Amino acid sequence: MTALAAFPAAAMNAVPLSAPLHFDALLTPHRSLSRRGFFIVMGVVAAVNFTAGAFFMAKGAWPVLGFCGLEVALVWLAFRANYRAARAHETVQLSDDELRIRRVDARGRARAFSFQPYWVRLSLTENPDKSTHLHLLSHGRRLEVASFLSPAERADFARALEAALAGLKSARPA
Repeated sequence: MTALAAFPAAAMNAVPLSAPLHFDALLTPHRSLSRRGFFIVMGVVAAVNFTAGAFFMAKGAWPVLGFCGLEVALVWLAFRANYRAARAHETVQLSDDELRIRRVDARGRARAFSFQPYWVRLSLTENPDKSTHLHLLSHGRRLEVASFLSPAERADFARALEAALAGLKSARPA
């Protein structure tokens, strides 16, 4: 197996990792607005725009009502795009023989990457603006993981994965 190999999604689903899993994480983007919150926000936006549109229509500026409706539609489309992007996720699984990262984008397309766990290293770099990047390094190749986590969450994830890798490496007989 190569240090970093990309596989089609169908092949990765057909071949599960061998048990036991020493690390299994599902990473998803953070979305703070619940479904109920979305309906409340959209209700407020629609009510404010309808009220403003009705006021302007009463004053004789009837085209404003159409623009207010367009604004409500655009806000709804923006939220829809945001929720669609939230379907993206990443799984990180560590078994005795493989560290597998599987990425699923917002459209459901999956890509998987495989590392030999005894050769992989983690690199957490912090930029001057306090943003961080976590990379898996092996045999001259690098793969960024956990990119949609906050810097603090990314650091916690890096510590947990590093501990799992260290535990796996120390448990293997020489």
